[in-house]
Amino acid sequence: MKIGTDIIRIERIEKLLKKYDIKFKQRFLSSNEIKMARKTETVAGFWAAKEAIAKALGCGIGEQLSFLDIIIAKDHRGAPYFTLSEEVQKVYQIKESSLSISHDGGFAIAVAVIDH
Repeated sequence: MKIGTDIIRIERIEKLLKKYDIKFKQRFLSSNEIKMARKTETVAGFWAAKEAIAKALGCGIGEQLSFLDIIIAKDHRGAPYFTLSEEVQKVYQIKESSLSISHDGGFAIAVAVIDH
């Protein structure tokens, strides 16, 4: 079992959104994720979540894993969870996972737990 965590200043994401708008979102979010991420805090949380997941996988974002290989969704209660692109799932073969995202005091944080 592996754990990954990431924290980011929401202000940093806000500046990127002001400068690049939708192009920034498209760099790391799927179209469904963009629909869910209406608030800057949510965008920051998704960024932190994808970084935390990459850390839990032990590879980081790069050649082996892109932001778009990680798909964040919410269950019927609004709790976040993630899946991986089919190609990446074959590599990492995740058995179980958990994702938590939170924001407060100008920061967004995420923790991912993965059993693979």
